[in-house]
Amino acid sequence: MAGSGARATDQGYRSILRGSGAFGGVQLLQVLVALVRGKLVAIFLGPAGMGMVQLYMSATGTVQRLASLGLNLSVVKETAAAADQPERLHHTVAASRLMITATALLGALVCLAGAPWLSRLTFGSPVHTAGFMLLAAMVFFGIAGQGEQSMLQGLRQARRLMVSSLVGSLCGLCVSVPLYALMGERGIVPSLIFMAAAVWVFNYFSTRRAVGGAVDMRGAWRSHRPLMRAMLATGLVLMASDAIGSACRYALQAFLRYSGGVAEVGLYGAADSLTVQYSGMVFAALAMDYLPRLAAVAHSERRMRLAVNRQAEVVAWIAAPLGAALVLFAPLIVRLLLTAEFEPAVPLLRWMGLGLALKALMLPMGYIAFAKDNRRVFFWLEGVWGNALYLALGCIGYHLWGLIGLGYAQVADCVVSIAVYYIVNRRLYGFRFGRRTLRVTIGAAVAVGAVLAMSYISHPAGAIAGMGAATAGITAAAFVRLRSLWRRR
Repeated sequence: MAGSGARATDQGYRSILRGSGAFGGVQLLQVLVALVRGKLVAIFLGPAGMGMVQLYMSATGTVQRLASLGLNLSVVKETAAAADQPERLHHTVAASRLMITATALLGALVCLAGAPWLSRLTFGSPVHTAGFMLLAAMVFFGIAGQGEQSMLQGLRQARRLMVSSLVGSLCGLCVSVPLYALMGERGIVPSLIFMAAAVWVFNYFSTRRAVGGAVDMRGAWRSHRPLMRAMLATGLVLMASDAIGSACRYALQAFLRYSGGVAEVGLYGAADSLTVQYSGMVFAALAMDYLPRLAAVAHSERRMRLAVNRQAEVVAWIAAPLGAALVLFAPLIVRLLLTAEFEPAVPLLRWMGLGLALKALMLPMGYIAFAKDNRRVFFWLEGVWGNALYLALGCIGYHLWGLIGLGYAQVADCVVSIAVYYIVNRRLYGFRFGRRTLRVTIGAAVAVGAVLAMSYISHPAGAIAGMGAATAGITAAAFVRLRSLWRRR
């Protein structure tokens, strides 16, 4: 465990950049596959079909989050702690897999039994009951696949995770696209099931190779009960927060459907999906690499403050050029990855680019309470307050300004959350941002905001030239600074 502990407590810039690069690479490959799939879905199904996909995935995603009991991050934590001890690792994997299988079965049963209710709530009629019943299989494979992925993350098997995720996603893509082409909307349900199954198969065998063979789960319930109780206690807090978030996203999509129609859900879902996939390359490392390092130094106020400030600084330098590029290339991204029918989502996508830059200041603070093992504060701050604010601002924004109002709402959500997170963490844990971190993060948001403002220039050529020059300058500055931070270790 010495080596593992050293890695966990290393808060140098090079360690942060290495962790962000390794796990960001996994996200990049998944993003590329998802973007190709989104483009083909847009071609074959159109906005209404994509809206149906989003509604199916949002509803089943809520079931998955509830049934998984928040175990994924607990599995990452426990697997990482046992990575250098073969016998303990064997026990941890056995206990984890037993709990994952149980929660996967629970999720499938809930989806199967609740199919009529899900259909009425999601689509306003029982017409899609059979679809939700079939999607019980997707829920099972989705929970099981995420569990296997969590074990790979805990073992820091970035290469295996990259290969298994990519191969599983490609297999799902190769089967799902012909189904969309041949069956139209009737191919949505079987394609979702196959994609989840393909990812689970490859993640399972990758985990099996990583731990050195099959793991015997017989007797795991009795012999590993204390470990499972500890994992469950942590997981339930995460599950509750995540479930509230999923339910709020689902409620917002339902509000959009009833207020504007399924096509509006498709436009918002397309913009949101593109932004989430795009920003995942930056923010995935927060859960996969940053949180374990932060937890290791949470007992020391000075070291914790250093870890958060450095992480925020690195994320800001990465997020600024990505956010600016998203604003600049939003029309091209929509045309390339979707279709002309999705062009009304371009202004919304640009405002989401500004939100991406603001999250560089917000997200590193969001993990402090959890790293401090203050589950109550984490739950109320992240689970209740954050998600309620997101839903309220989203509904108000759409009601007042239409689709673009959802972009205004996301930026407002980030600004308010930054203020609340900072006040809470300052009072409870004595946290404060360093001057350089504030300079970098605020500067990143202002720079991306300037690029967004240029998009409203009435002369198209002037707008593109201004945005292009600003994006190039932001990218060059970020490259030079990140290279300097890499050399500083």
